[in-house]
Amino acid sequence: MNLFEYDNSQGVSLLCGVDEAGRGPLAGDVYAAAVILPPNCIIEGLNDSKKLNEKKREELYDLIKSQAVSYCVGIATIAEIEQLNILQATFLAMNRAVDGLNVTPKLVLVDGNQNPHLKVHSRCVVKGDATSACIAAASILAKVERDRYMKKVAEQYPEYQFSKHKGYGTTLHYEMLDKFGISDVHRNSFLKKYLSGEKSIAKRRGDIGEETTAEYLKSKGYRVLFSNYHSAYGEVDVIAQKDNIIAFVEVKSRKENSLLSGREAVSRSKQQKLIKTANCYIEENNIKLQPRFDVVEVYFTGNKKIAVTEINHIKNAFVEEN
Repeated sequence: MNLFEYDNSQGVSLLCGVDEAGRGPLAGDVYAAAVILPPNCIIEGLNDSKKLNEKKREELYDLIKSQAVSYCVGIATIAEIEQLNILQATFLAMNRAVDGLNVTPKLVLVDGNQNPHLKVHSRCVVKGDATSACIAAASILAKVERDRYMKKVAEQYPEYQFSKHKGYGTTLHYEMLDKFGISDVHRNSFLKKYLSGEKSIAKRRGDIGEETTAEYLKSKGYRVLFSNYHSAYGEVDVIAQKDNIIAFVEVKSRKENSLLSGREAVSRSKQQKLIKTANCYIEENNIKLQPRFDVVEVYFTGNKKIAVTEINHIKNAFVEEN
């Protein structure tokens, strides 16, 4: 059963889907969208927004708005997130989205397993953005609207490079926080550990491993194009170029006595996410170079005083050996 068949099976003429965008980031408002699609509607390529690249989401955004019976995007502000907590602020944004529709739905399908207590009959659908067409449509509207909002925030606060990480807690984002401090658009409640100066040993190893890898690649003649490139699918630690090769590098920081190697720790599902993220970077930047997927294992000794003992660069790490 595809997404549209699922919606038609509900037997409801005014079926509404609701989804959010921006619950996890360290900065910015949280967005929610409500969408009512007409019965028997088919929009080619409609899917969970996290499975689509930015260009495709933008294309579907216009199609959804042109075909929807009604749609509305609601937000909850940073101040409301701080006052209520992120869950209740997300519920508030969802309520605002549904209340803003110009027709009243008969049933609302909400992505997830927690009901936002809407004024109309509603039901939760776990992984709804990959199950229901109207929820998938809502996920796209919410994601596109929030990404556009974060691009405007990036213009106001260029030093934080919000256009690259959209406010998520990437290494780059934390580096900018270290350098420039907390801005008016950050969620202080999401930064309690950062503000208290806490950082796990594993996180310290990870940060040092990525920095060490970048310097190692430079010493081998690579040009580092990007660190911590983020997409809806995940993150590539380092992107580097040498000759006609563009290498997408997963960095694995390990204790020197670790039983599982860094390469072994990159599961098949993780590989697929890295490949999809790399494809996003290639498409966004019109890359014509030959892509390659590498793993760099950085081994450490010590806890309080961390020292690098070995660097192992595995090229074409995703190619299965015969």
